[in-house]
Amino acid sequence: MAKEVEMSTKYDPSQVEPGRYQTWVDAGLFKPNANPEAKPYSIVIPPPNVTGKLHLGHAWDTTLQDMIIRQKRMQGFDTLWLPGMDHAGIATQAKVEARLAEDGISRYDLGREKFVDKVWEWKGEYADIIHQQWAKLGLSLDYDRERFTLDEGLSKAVRKVFVKLYEKGLIYRGEYIINWDPKAKTALSDIEVIHQDDQGAFYHVKYPFADEGFTFAGKNYIEIATTRPETMMGDVAVAVNPKDERYQELIGKEVILPLQGRKIPIIADEYVDIEFGTGMVKITPAHDPNDFEVGNRHNLERINTMNDDATMNEKAGKYCGLDRFAARKAIVADLQEQGYMLEIEPITHSVGHSERTGVQVESRLSTQWFVKMEPLAKAALANQQSDDRVDFVPPRFEHTFNQWMENVHDWVISRQLWWGHQIPAWYHNETGEVYVGEQAPADIENWTQDPDVLDTWFSSALWPFSTMGWPDEKSADFKRYFPTNTLVTGYDIIFFWVARMMFQSVEFTKRRPFKHVLIHGLIRDEQGRKMSKSLGNGIDPMDVIDKYGADALRWFLSNGSAPGQDVRFSYTKMDAAWNFINKIWNASRFVIMNLSEDTTGQLPAKEQWQLADKWILARLNETVEQVTRLFDNFEFGEAGRALYNFIWNDFCDWYIEMAKENLNGQDQQQKQNTQNILCYVLDQTLRLLHPIMPFVTEKIWLSMPHQGQSLVTAAYPTPNADFSNETAKAEMENLIELIKAVRNSRAEVNAPMSSAIEILIKTTNPQTKAVFEANKDYIDRFCHPKHLEIGSDVTPPALAMTSVITGAEVYLPLADLIDLNEEVARLQKEAAKLESEVARGEKKLGNERFVANAPEQVVAKEKEKLAGYQAKLVATNERIAALKAQL
Repeated sequence: MAKEVEMSTKYDPSQVEPGRYQTWVDAGLFKPNANPEAKPYSIVIPPPNVTGKLHLGHAWDTTLQDMIIRQKRMQGFDTLWLPGMDHAGIATQAKVEARLAEDGISRYDLGREKFVDKVWEWKGEYADIIHQQWAKLGLSLDYDRERFTLDEGLSKAVRKVFVKLYEKGLIYRGEYIINWDPKAKTALSDIEVIHQDDQGAFYHVKYPFADEGFTFAGKNYIEIATTRPETMMGDVAVAVNPKDERYQELIGKEVILPLQGRKIPIIADEYVDIEFGTGMVKITPAHDPNDFEVGNRHNLERINTMNDDATMNEKAGKYCGLDRFAARKAIVADLQEQGYMLEIEPITHSVGHSERTGVQVESRLSTQWFVKMEPLAKAALANQQSDDRVDFVPPRFEHTFNQWMENVHDWVISRQLWWGHQIPAWYHNETGEVYVGEQAPADIENWTQDPDVLDTWFSSALWPFSTMGWPDEKSADFKRYFPTNTLVTGYDIIFFWVARMMFQSVEFTKRRPFKHVLIHGLIRDEQGRKMSKSLGNGIDPMDVIDKYGADALRWFLSNGSAPGQDVRFSYTKMDAAWNFINKIWNASRFVIMNLSEDTTGQLPAKEQWQLADKWILARLNETVEQVTRLFDNFEFGEAGRALYNFIWNDFCDWYIEMAKENLNGQDQQQKQNTQNILCYVLDQTLRLLHPIMPFVTEKIWLSMPHQGQSLVTAAYPTPNADFSNETAKAEMENLIELIKAVRNSRAEVNAPMSSAIEILIKTTNPQTKAVFEANKDYIDRFCHPKHLEIGSDVTPPALAMTSVITGAEVYLPLADLIDLNEEVARLQKEAAKLESEVARGEKKLGNERFVANAPEQVVAKEKEKLAGYQAKLVATNERIAALKAQL
């Protein structure tokens, strides 16, 4: 990469980000490193649907993946992040049909072939948009391996899987009650149905006995309650529970179906809940899944009274041609007019709606293709008990997976659509024989292919291995990169996708599809609401990038929440993200401007390190260790906090400020040492940050002396034992505590930093005295004393601001600014805080379980903290007593 020097006085993402991504792509930096000795690490992108543009949830999901893969690439892994997109059958077809409808055209006007051509045009349009969005986000994808769920390689895998499952008896065709979307005119699986509360009613209807002379409980009818009177024309029985003593004499009797006059029997079946309602239910096998099972047990007729668009058919009699809801109104009106309606009871009840079109789903008798799920689910669950298990992060989501797999129903996989993988089944034109195969029959002119396509999730379930070249198990990518390492996805598609990938992978590769599945939550608005078109609270990530830059968005998304938790988007948080990058930019600019031609970024000999140098390198080392460990555990929010604290507090606010002493001093060796340490720490910090904010770190890094080609392939920092230095950390923290105490005391009495003041420091141990004396230059710079006295024999002035710090008491004799009573009150507040800390420490160390189970170094740290608070409390109380004596 070309060296970059220009850095503006203010961070401007519009000057940093454009063009940089294409430079990376052109240089081939996102490809696997082709080193056979390197350990492979692979991720397949959850393929976005080609239904439209990426939303903020996609940005979050892919940012986390990019962070993982960028870090692993820098750590020397042979990384593959494979991109791709999903054809999204029903969703994409609905979008294209809606576009055609604007011109008054339906898919039937075009015919199947021309309609599918239109969908491919749509796919091309939106795939281009998604590519642009991926680039804008900075996703380090290997585009040479990009796949689409309808490309030939994946189609081959889909046909292979269908045929193999069919041959094993795990795919079958039959007539069953399924979820039906009357708008899209297709079957839906259970998890494509969204239940929501709708206003409805229980319609209490008389069903008269067929025997006009028979009465029961003084009535010549029974009372049946239904929420769907439009299905009454399909009733074939009334059922009671055989154990229900109330209705024993009714079993075997017949009633008259209102409005139609047809006789239907009263049967006994344990499906009926004795406690619910009247304990009697009408049985409509063609319009209810439970009734369908009852009908099978009693050999009842199945009368389907609806067309595929939810209008009534000829079996609905006089209501033929009416929409289902219009038919409901007409039937209710006729029941009322003819005296059959006993009561209409308003209710709110849960009703299934199509996830894609939003219309109310019908339970409809239909011939469909199904996957027999029980054997596949059992195998996947058993695999979770092996060494080849998938680890869910957070672990609680494995329970979600297990619960669904243990209670799974057979999966209806056929869809009455034109866009998708057409089912590889053919019917003989004369005999009706069914042929299932990966290739069409040789005498194709005698066969007709099933017009249905497969559920989108059928092909998506094969994604981790079909994208790697399977079913060719000798494929180089399949052998090298499968199973993949990590899947990143939201908790809302564990059922739809994660579970299906797991059971299909176990079935066909005998391996898990991925080692880890990192589950994140949903992006919500500032009020915690789900983003939706109806609320108008959606956020386009590209608009956010235009305003703040991709790095700021990525920083916000990486730090938004813990694994599995939702995150709330807010522009206040985006402002904070931009401010942080601006802080990094300004600090980097200062460092680079203060480097010389001799700066190499190589650390000086260890014996030349000053206290601040030892401290910043120790803190850098801790940060490297923390961030690496937290990334490995997918705790990106905690990793971000560790980086933020190190960069903002330690590096910018303290080390750079302290470095100015040497940079502006006369000692050329010290100046050069400081320049090289600044350069080194900045270099390592940019490497740590690069996976999260790749654009700005690359820009800064290429502006530094003696750098390599690109941060994309630069080595990731590793902990260095030579940097560990607990003594230097403690001494520096002591010095910082002193400076903060003086600053706070000045602020209390409005004594500006520009005014020189007298500072007296009474030390309680020789080490503290030695540290303060050795670093008087820093005390001068940050505290601005006109007179500084350090010693164990310092006598506290009568009137002085007092601060008790570790190993010392600090006095600022500001007699003309101090009110003695206010100073006592201030110290009493400080004593109360210290008492609270002492009580907390004593309670913690008094907990035998904590002392027994916590690591030894943690317990030792707690004891050290308690001793420090106790010493400060004693000194503070002594000072309060001395001041009170003067009142």
